[in-house]
Amino acid sequence: MKYLFISHLFFSCSVPRLKRNIVGFLPILSWLPRYSIWDYGMPDLISGISVGIMHLPQGMAYALLASLPPVFGLYTSLYPPLIYFIFGTSRHNSIEVDIVSRDLYRVQVAAATTVLGGLIQVVFGLVQFGFVGTYLSEPLVRGYTTAATVHAVVAQLKHIIGVSPKRFNGPLSVIYTLADLFTLLPETHLPTVLVGVVSIVVLILAKELNNALRQKLLVPIPVELCTIVVATVISFYARLGASYKISVVGEIPSGLQPPTVPNVSVFSEVVVDAFALAIVGYAISISLGKTFALKHGYKVESNQELVALGLSNTVGGFFQCFSVCSSMSRSLIQESTGGKTQIAGVVSGVIVLVTILKLGSLFQELPKAVLSAVVCVNLKGMFKQYYDIVTLWRSSKIDLLIWLVTYVSTVLFNLDMGLGASMAFALLTVIFRTQSPTYSLLGHLPGTELYLDIETHKEVTDVPGITIFRSSATMYFANAELYLEALKKKSGLDIGKMLTYKRRQEAKQRRRERRAERRAQREAKRQKRALRAASQRSRNVVFSVEEVAGQLREIDGDTLREEELGWKERENSTVLVMPETSEGHHTWVYLKGTDPDTTTLGSMFDLQDGDTTTLDSSSEDTLSRDLERVSLGSLGKWTWDIHSIILDFSTANFIDTVGIKTLRNIFHDFGEIDVYIYLAGCQELVVEQLERGGFFSDVITKGSVFATVHDAVLYCLKHHGAMTIHSYENALEMSGTRL
Repeated sequence: MKYLFISHLFFSCSVPRLKRNIVGFLPILSWLPRYSIWDYGMPDLISGISVGIMHLPQGMAYALLASLPPVFGLYTSLYPPLIYFIFGTSRHNSIEVDIVSRDLYRVQVAAATTVLGGLIQVVFGLVQFGFVGTYLSEPLVRGYTTAATVHAVVAQLKHIIGVSPKRFNGPLSVIYTLADLFTLLPETHLPTVLVGVVSIVVLILAKELNNALRQKLLVPIPVELCTIVVATVISFYARLGASYKISVVGEIPSGLQPPTVPNVSVFSEVVVDAFALAIVGYAISISLGKTFALKHGYKVESNQELVALGLSNTVGGFFQCFSVCSSMSRSLIQESTGGKTQIAGVVSGVIVLVTILKLGSLFQELPKAVLSAVVCVNLKGMFKQYYDIVTLWRSSKIDLLIWLVTYVSTVLFNLDMGLGASMAFALLTVIFRTQSPTYSLLGHLPGTELYLDIETHKEVTDVPGITIFRSSATMYFANAELYLEALKKKSGLDIGKMLTYKRRQEAKQRRRERRAERRAQREAKRQKRALRAASQRSRNVVFSVEEVAGQLREIDGDTLREEELGWKERENSTVLVMPETSEGHHTWVYLKGTDPDTTTLGSMFDLQDGDTTTLDSSSEDTLSRDLERVSLGSLGKWTWDIHSIILDFSTANFIDTVGIKTLRNIFHDFGEIDVYIYLAGCQELVVEQLERGGFFSDVITKGSVFATVHDAVLYCLKHHGAMTIHSYENALEMSGTRL
């Protein structure tokens, strides 16, 4: 019976979880059984045909970016969308070639890079590493893709002007290529230039007309396909390739290629490129997917998207495809034409499949300049991203700097090194911004329990005897020292100087005590000698009472003169000590000096309230403490003006060991001058990190931590602010709070 119960409990807990994991890994199982042909069939069909028509010219054109035959662009438009149909979670993302594959100029290298990049994406997705895309900020991605368009356009210039420049790789390859193209300008092939320029003009005008009539058209006009068909027909009948030496696409084999294992030996050479393709491709895809998901009310799983994109690349690499990611233009077409689900991607794949099997040979006479024109015109949206410079200049100079650094480093150092440099720079900006946060003092907003920045909110008031300090960033190793310095500056307490004077006063007091002890010892010896002499005379001489009384009066006079000299020695640069008698008891009166660095003392008429303190002379400890307080007061700020400092930790989301050590030093240093430190607004995680770091002890207890600043203020006023609590009670009562 017990075994059956355990088995039932196991299966009841694991089967639903197993089902969720399977459906999560194969999202098609969640939406395909509920697919409604009546609701989604016709919109997906129209959308799939529209996107498939776009796949044909763009697939062949983007193959030129990888220096591959156009047919491999068609393969890339077929296999990856089918894989994404099974594993993808976005209903509107349309897969295309990733334009950053330009430098991978051979089929084997392109396939190996695609497989390796796909495997990286799959592994990242399985280990729940989808958050890596968050490190690619929008300015970084836009700057990177804008720089990638420079590489793409430079790669197409040779097809448009009809020359054959040298191939350069590595840093500054764009500069070297442009320089070589400039030297080859005298060899420009004018018929090719004419074809390219006419194609660009026709495509731009047709696209603008398409956008103008977008509201009136059921589906967009397939501008690229019409241009390619017309150009192919003209080239075939005018024999542009044979008569005018215009470079054409050439033979396009019909049928599908069998899968082949990629060349594993080149993995080590392309691992950096594969990593760049994996990260940037995922960042573009997830940003597009989340945009459409937010608009249409469904959810995109970032980790599953990483797996889907990785499997699309991995499987596609075995069929000689090259790296893919989501296409902005085709995704917008799929969404604007009414596409509802991933079925639209399958329909577009069927269009491409038919073209590969039956229609591919019809495009053999298509000029390459026309395909290059299609690429350049489709990058028009990327060129508009240069306007980001103006937008970011107005909104955020730091984001503008990230955009510019990303753009320049990607253009100059190539795509892989540019990505690494831009990510490192973006993270450095975060460190710099947290290293120099804004520090502020808070005041109480009357009638509420709110505490706001005193400098920016004029209506707030100071809390008597309490300093409330806040940093706009987490305190950690990079800004811990700056935090401490800002706290000292804002509070107005120079701990180092105050402790120096305190220790100096303690040393003076110890010297006085030693001098008093030596005087007492000398006096005891003197009295002992006098008594011994008197005793000796008593044995040998007969004396009168009057003589003995006179000797005693002489001894008392010497003692009195010693004591008077002792009072004068108590004068110092900071404190004046004067003896008084009141009802038979000796008392001490300490007067505040005017300047701790001189021997000039203030007069009785210069004293203010709190500048004098009276203590019983029988307590040496009390005497020492009061001397210390007067010494600190001589710095110009009495220590009891601020009895508590509250550190607002509401902005801190973590604290490291350096921050814990700095916080412990703050408690110790301010405690040396009798100023109490309290923490307020700490998150639970921060408190746990303080516990693990050994912050709490018998001296620093959890009683120093409060949930809110207001709770800490009430505690400080109740326990340390007895002199000011009555004057502040009314302000707190206005907020409905009672002490």
